[in-house]
Amino acid sequence: MQFAEASELQTNPCLQEIQRDKAMQYALLIYESPEAFAMRKNDDNDPYLGAWRAYYRAMVEAGVYVGGDPLELPETGTTVRVKEGKRGVQDGPFADTKEQLAGIAILELPTLDAALEWAARCPASSLGAVEVRPLAPNAKRRITE
Repeated sequence: MQFAEASELQTNPCLQEIQRDKAMQYALLIYESPEAFAMRKNDDNDPYLGAWRAYYRAMVEAGVYVGGDPLELPETGTTVRVKEGKRGVQDGPFADTKEQLAGIAILELPTLDAALEWAARCPASSLGAVEVRPLAPNAKRRITE
């Protein structure tokens, strides 16, 4: 079996399509501390915001970014549970933890190791945590068909 050179992958549309077919999508579940959430209010020159801009540009330029968005503050969330047929609603986040889910990024990458590399580059990895989880296309297919 012969492998394509990296330069050939960049210029050959057929090889790019083959590479895309082998890629998997991974969700980066981004958790931030209350302090990191508070930094969202800082001015546009804030280093943390600058790190996020650079990270986003790097993902887009690498062609791995599929989508995603930051989430509003945890206090704006509402949790719904249905027990014995009755809907219960709780304002605010359900989990009372130090770090809260702050956003999601979906990346298309060839391996879990590549996803872990992007997670390590995420600005939130130094102030919170980034969970990497593969998307479940087979489960989605079973739901949508």
